[in-house]
Amino acid sequence: MPTAEESGGEQHSEEALRDCPPSAKLVAKVLEYDGPLTQQELAEQTLLPTRTVRYAVSRDEVGVVQSRFSFTDARKRVYQLTPE
Repeated sequence: MPTAEESGGEQHSEEALRDCPPSAKLVAKVLEYDGPLTQQELAEQTLLPTRTVRYAVSRDEVGVVQSRFSFTDARKRVYQLTPE
């Protein structure tokens, strides 16, 4: 059972995602369940083309997904949900 703080955070991210395309919503949901993933891993999990995943995670105006460099391969970025 989620606490009041957790459900409030979920509502905030749901409101931010409301106007996003379905692909961005799918990427956010996969990140919610599977944790930090690279763009390639997101494409494999969602069955979306890598270009669509790249567009979904680059929507900076939403502020739901954040990225960082991968510790194992600095050429890659790892994406995760922004903590509330």
